[in-house]
Amino acid sequence: MKPRRFNMRSLILNTGSSLLLPLLVLFSLFLLLRGHDEPGGGFIGGLVAAAAVALKLFSEDYKAARDMLRVHPLQLVGIGLVLATIASFPPLLVGDSFFTAQWWTLDLPVFGEFKLSTPLLFDIGVYLGVIGTVLTVVFTLAEAEHS
Repeated sequence: MKPRRFNMRSLILNTGSSLLLPLLVLFSLFLLLRGHDEPGGGFIGGLVAAAAVALKLFSEDYKAARDMLRVHPLQLVGIGLVLATIASFPPLLVGDSFFTAQWWTLDLPVFGEFKLSTPLLFDIGVYLGVIGTVLTVVFTLAEAEHS
């Protein structure tokens, strides 16, 4: 006789995660963008974003978390590595040293002045790489437990 598997989802965890998930994602983006001037950056922002997806995994199931992410975590690692590598080349094009910060200011009609930089591009690469790495580990463990 096959043992019965009961649905052990917690109503409190499920409700709380639906409220916390958007806040965690917004907070991770805040940490990512704040990292140039104050503590924060791509690494800690990526950890918070990965924690948000892991919370979805714990509150619902593996499929819901994978559907929320929409891409394979290893693709995020690859995109992050490419962005971090691209951030090193603009200084070389203008005759500066490798990984010297470059800043550009754009005047956008709707948003006003918008600053872009190579450190921001590098931080976005780190952000995506950390999310992909942590979620690869978490999803691998969840798959092992599920099967």
